Amino acid sequence: MYKLSSEVKDPTPALLDAAEIGVRIYNNEAMQDLPDKDAMVVMSFGTTLKKTRDRTITATVEDIQKALPGVKVLVAYTSHIIIDRIKAKEGVTIPTPEEALAQLKAEGYTRIALASLDIIPGMEYDYKCFIYRYYRNQFKKMTMGLPLLFWQGQEDQRDDIMETMEAFSTQFPALADDEALLVMTHGTPHPSNAVYAVIQDRLNKLGKGHIHVYSVEGMPMLEHVIPVLKDEGVKHVTLMPMMMVAGDHANNDMAGDDEDSHKSVLEKEGFTVTPYIHGMGENAAVRRIFVERALESWDALQNVEESRKGGMRH
Repeated sequence: MYKLSSEVKDPTPALLDAAEIGVRIYNNEAMQDLPDKDAMVVMSFGTTLKKTRDRTITATVEDIQKALPGVKVLVAYTSHIIIDRIKAKEGVTIPTPEEALAQLKAEGYTRIALASLDIIPGMEYDYKCFIYRYYRNQFKKMTMGLPLLFWQGQEDQRDDIMETMEAFSTQFPALADDEALLVMTHGTPHPSNAVYAVIQDRLNKLGKGHIHVYSVEGMPMLEHVIPVLKDEGVKHVTLMPMMMVAGDHANNDMAGDDEDSHKSVLEKEGFTVTPYIHGMGENAAVRRIFVERALESWDALQNVEESRKGGMRH
């Protein structure tokens, strides 16, 4: 359990905000006389591809709803572009987190648990945390859950990355000595891009053969991995996205037929390539972890002292 030092007798608001590590909890003292009416908002970037959306985001939200029978669970997308395209193409309106919270407030909900379907604590997760900060004063209580990857075994905490890589690896192919698996991540200019190095370390520890991480928009890049593959004597490569959904990056950047797709680049370098075009949300073992992250936020809303998986409270 993470707490400020007991020697800090009068912490400032800025210090309290800076010490919000792990599941975040806010009690609004001005609204404590209101009755408890609880709901959950599950936040995702979203995708315009209905098939992968149904198998990943929707399937995960449905699993969360099954774990919380009788609880109102709303899904919200952070991408306004995706929301607009889905509405234009399918006639379906998906709210932003701000709109979802406004709806719940209008319906008389007073306590909200926020959950994230992000993988790393990067820019998208930061945005969701700012939703928490900007809107927590409008409710009696609000909690904010964690992304898939947060703790790394530090401060006696669990190792989210190893747990997730073990779940993710249930979909890995068996690799011969001349075969490799390339795990495509998104990448980010955010300092959280460094977590990919930790992911690589945990994949190495799994001992399942030649497995390398690269990213679309961050580091390491595909061009950094290709010389390693050649040094390892790899002839065949499987490409696999480590993303919630198999969207544009998986279908086009990774597996497309354009000359600059990852598949095409690798083939030009002499490798045979097999793309695996499925989002992580299709993996039942990974979905279970997303559900656990959401339930941590719900537990915190309910004043459960110890989370289901050992997250911090403060």
